[in-house]
Amino acid sequence: MKTDTQTYLLTGATGFLGSHLMASLLKKGYRIIVFGRSKSNESLQQRVIKLLQWFGIEYMIKNVECVDYDLSKNMFGLEKSNYVRLATITDSIIHCASDTSFAECKREKVIESNINGLAEILKFASQAHVKHFYYISTAYVAGITENICKENLPLTDKFTNVYEESKAHAENIIAEYCETKSIRYSIIRPSIVYGDSSNGRSLKFNALYFPLKSLKFVRDIYMNDLKNNGGKKSEKCGIHINDQGYIKLPLSIYLPKQGALNLIPVDYFVNATMEIIAKTSSGGIFHLTNHAYTKLETIIAYNEQLMMMKGVELIYGKSAENEMRNPAEELFERFIEPYRPYLSDNRIFERVNTDLVTDKMHPPEFTYEIFKNCMEYAISVNWGESIFADENMKSQHVKEYS
Repeated sequence: MKTDTQTYLLTGATGFLGSHLMASLLKKGYRIIVFGRSKSNESLQQRVIKLLQWFGIEYMIKNVECVDYDLSKNMFGLEKSNYVRLATITDSIIHCASDTSFAECKREKVIESNINGLAEILKFASQAHVKHFYYISTAYVAGITENICKENLPLTDKFTNVYEESKAHAENIIAEYCETKSIRYSIIRPSIVYGDSSNGRSLKFNALYFPLKSLKFVRDIYMNDLKNNGGKKSEKCGIHINDQGYIKLPLSIYLPKQGALNLIPVDYFVNATMEIIAKTSSGGIFHLTNHAYTKLETIIAYNEQLMMMKGVELIYGKSAENEMRNPAEELFERFIEPYRPYLSDNRIFERVNTDLVTDKMHPPEFTYEIFKNCMEYAISVNWGESIFADENMKSQHVKEYS
């Protein structure tokens, strides 16, 4: 039986965006049913408690019910009595779980997760008679386009990668099903999400972070060579440390055209999403994007200052077929290939619905201070490897950048 306290069924609660929504919903006093999976050495509840500890609200576990589910099975593989009980107490659904892989070799897995997995969650929404179905999508369902990206359902069949394609198809499936079943729905489309703008804390380090992590990895290879091997490898590539202590690493990055990154911090994503949940009774499509685009030249300048590294150069156009690339460039190119389209992006996103509902709440411009906080936190947790380690141990890792 549904009660006065709203109960949200949340998928993807152990992921980056989902975990932040879980924490925010709990702080607002809502009850949450977390649909997720256990790992071989960790139950779903243990995973959720660990996340709540990271947010400093582990005592709120009392308002969370953890349910191991399988989207590929009828009734999620649950006993019928439990399935019926969950349908009875669920008020609204926030479907945040998805496979975010870009690689074409993972197409089958991405399609299975992001498209085929919708059938059971939508059937449950209908049987539970939910008040609202919220879907966390991506602004990049707009696909490859030169036009303004509207807050409406995607129409294109040209995409940068299978992730964009799968999310676009998912939106259309959700819209058709919900309209047929008279279920109110909202589609929330964030652009590229990074850590908290106030302190840099994050639970995931892909997208914005990955090219920078790759650059640091390349830098560290040559720093080690210069410090411990007499610079034998570095000398061949013209790599050295100058009088100011900067490493000079000649590295040309080729991009097809000039563009910019559309970056939003996770705190803005959460605040805007909570406004949408609180104020939209009829539903809609909402772009959570930034009017203040960040040029890659700006990111490179920030990185140069923080990492004490010179020599990175942006070149627009294609490299000559016979152009020799140094080992550092070849390594970096392999690392960033999946993210290349987003480094020279020119897509512009409409925000009419979002501005109306959120009273024109906008994300901050991506300043050097925010960049520094985000990268220092990423380093402190070894890009996520030690993210749940003792917080007191983190400060010593930040010295890596100094």
